[in-house]
Amino acid sequence: MYAIIATGGKQYKVSEGDVIRVEKLGVEAGQTYTFDQVLFVNDKEAVVGNPTVAGATVSATVLSEGRAKKVVVYKYKRKTGYHKKNGHRQQYTEVKIDKINA
Repeated sequence: MYAIIATGGKQYKVSEGDVIRVEKLGVEAGQTYTFDQVLFVNDKEAVVGNPTVAGATVSATVLSEGRAKKVVVYKYKRKTGYHKKNGHRQQYTEVKIDKINA
């Protein structure tokens, strides 16, 4: 059984027991979080939402929060001496999928 959920502007294919990194949720480690935007559920029979599946939720436990590896952004224009270096570290929340309720 698997489901497709939407959170943080992205979509994730999840099954029970999966550990995924999503955009920062602002929930402390050890607490449970419920994803209610379930777009698709497959349990022997596919159920497609319009846009979401009615009454379907995905329960997850928050494992940790952190920041991803640094992405270096370097802007450069030739012949003018212009160059600018910038970095970005995206914040994430790591969750473990406990149950798919469909």
